[in-house]
Amino acid sequence: LSQLPGWSMRPDGSIVIATGNDDVLGAYTCTPYNSYGTAGESQPTRVLLKDPPAFAARPKEEYFQEVGRELVIPCAARGDPPPTVTWLKVGSAGKSGAQVDGNSSLVFRPLTKEQHGVWECTATNQVASISTATSVHVLGTSPHAVTNVSVLPLPLAANISWEPGFDGGYFQRFSVWYTPLAKHPPRAHHDWVSLSVPVGAQHLLVENLQPDVSYQFSVLAQNKLGSGPFSQIVTSVPRGFPVTTVPPEPPAMTMRVFLSPPQALTANETVRGVLLQWEPPAQLSVALSGYGLELRQDKGGWEVLDRSIPSTKTQVLVPGLIKDAFYEFRLVAFAGSYISDPSNTVNVSTAGMEVYPSRTQLPELLPQPVLAGVIGGICFLSVAVIFSTVAACIMNRRRAARVQKRRQGRSWVQVP
Repeated sequence: LSQLPGWSMRPDGSIVIATGNDDVLGAYTCTPYNSYGTAGESQPTRVLLKDPPAFAARPKEEYFQEVGRELVIPCAARGDPPPTVTWLKVGSAGKSGAQVDGNSSLVFRPLTKEQHGVWECTATNQVASISTATSVHVLGTSPHAVTNVSVLPLPLAANISWEPGFDGGYFQRFSVWYTPLAKHPPRAHHDWVSLSVPVGAQHLLVENLQPDVSYQFSVLAQNKLGSGPFSQIVTSVPRGFPVTTVPPEPPAMTMRVFLSPPQALTANETVRGVLLQWEPPAQLSVALSGYGLELRQDKGGWEVLDRSIPSTKTQVLVPGLIKDAFYEFRLVAFAGSYISDPSNTVNVSTAGMEVYPSRTQLPELLPQPVLAGVIGGICFLSVAVIFSTVAACIMNRRRAARVQKRRQGRSWVQVP
């Protein structure tokens, strides 16, 4: 074995061949032995070289074809033994209606809307398995459903965002549909309300919602050929805090709005509280109108701490935290009626920190009746001290006057 480069033997007697070539072809036997000798060699085993699959014809990365027409996508492979070629639509569990011809090509006859998507060609033999993928775009159809619908609950509002599906080859626009969920609805069905989405936008701020009421949201795409399917329904509950700022009117001109979240949010402990610092959004196509600061304590629900931070600020001081608690902070950016995704989250632990309550929190330390009684007692005590001081001064003056008169009377008597 030492004369064969790349050949070695393991302690258990197995032979390791680093690189397979024509030198390894042939029959092999194994002979075990010890100090007493050997019982003979094993039965011979034959080593054969086989070739893994390799594509002889690959599909293109993308195909565009009108619905109802024929589309043929080639895929061929070679190897030893000859590989088996199969086609599969990625993310589809049911039948696709496509066929495979004798050359292993994928055939759509006719092409349908449901066959839009990513298709994978796989070649497999006893040695290995390889695959390649291609995207099929079916033109001339209604839009496909939007994906990744998310709802960000806000005070008396919700921000809906999504990722558009394929437009079917035509310009598409979106609308957001929502309805409240009543515990005992008067009718068997819910009344859905629809709101048009500005052209080019992939999110919408739904305002004037009832606090602490569950709402269902869905997004619908439409083009010149009709409506696509509704997206998945997402349920969310708006927060019960009033909106303190009124967003300005959206711009009259139609444009695509880009508003990325605030960047690099950090937290540092100071003698006056926790100092939060950040950098403005990297991408924005409209003027920034301000920031909103959210927090949650001990993994609870997110709450709005300050919704009116000026757009010129890049830091804010948060006083009045509770000792031995765990806080999480995040920021959102506002640009008119648009709201960004939340920034990165920073964690703050007040364990062992010197935490001072803010001035705005002092009235909350005592109930209002008790606070009024304390203030009234302090005022009464102050008036009593002043009255006692004035009375003592008057009495001292009168006593001094009487003493002076007595001295003058004595002096008059002693005169001859």
